[in-house]
Amino acid sequence: MIYRVTHRTTYRYAARAVFSQHLMRLTPRQSSAQRVLQTRVKISPEPDTLGEERDMFGNLAHVATVARPHGQLDIEAESLIERNEPSEFIAQASCPWEDACDAALGLTGQGPVLSAAPFAFPSEMTGSDGDIAAYARESFTPGRALLEAAADLTARIYADFEYVPGSTVSETLPQQSFARRRGVCQDFAHVMLAGLRALRVPARYVSGYLRTIPPEGQERLQGADASHAWVSVWDPVFDWVDFDPTNDVIPGIDHVTLAWGRDFADVSPVAGIVVGSGGQTLSVGVDVVEAPG
Repeated sequence: MIYRVTHRTTYRYAARAVFSQHLMRLTPRQSSAQRVLQTRVKISPEPDTLGEERDMFGNLAHVATVARPHGQLDIEAESLIERNEPSEFIAQASCPWEDACDAALGLTGQGPVLSAAPFAFPSEMTGSDGDIAAYARESFTPGRALLEAAADLTARIYADFEYVPGSTVSETLPQQSFARRRGVCQDFAHVMLAGLRALRVPARYVSGYLRTIPPEGQERLQGADASHAWVSVWDPVFDWVDFDPTNDVIPGIDHVTLAWGRDFADVSPVAGIVVGSGGQTLSVGVDVVEAPG
């Protein structure tokens, strides 16, 4: 399946900003299930400087600086993506979860797995507490297959938590959303990560997009698709396997991966500083549409 993904971000300032600088992670990643055919980032007004860099997780980021007065900033990222179904796996065939943790951390005498070990420990936004750890242990019983346990935790979060837009903010910590049993995809992912990392299971936060399909007989609305977040768990045999606790699915052909890191703070699509704006309003629209093959 080939998609054209468009992500539009607009900042409108109460007063003319004299300076702004933005870090943008808007270029989708290459992976075994996803190939980036074309990509571009367009900014208005034209930035005085525009550079790109790879962060510590391999995500491509752009840094744009506008050093002259402007009342609005528009960012449009457009990419052409070839998305394939992920590789199939048998969850029960994965190794016991304790063995996977030991392998990632180098406790088997083979040395740590550098691509996985850093994701076994809590980050600033995925700290756990006794309640979250106990909740995760209900799925991760002794000797249970890693991917079977991860699928079970995914299903339980989906069943036990209520999806309520606006009930949390981007800074909400998993302890808060866990206590309330509500939130959005970011919160569902952070709660799952907090539980996994409390057990030292390597897992990373994945940001991306989810294509939505309108009900039969209704037209698809522009900007109706959404930024999304899910979790990827490391297995010694199957490598990284994705789980979507918001929808209780294995992310597939309708999921487009943008970036990954330890938590939302590592992969925020757009972040930055503005001087002299007197406040701002933000609007975001996402379109994921099928393109001719």
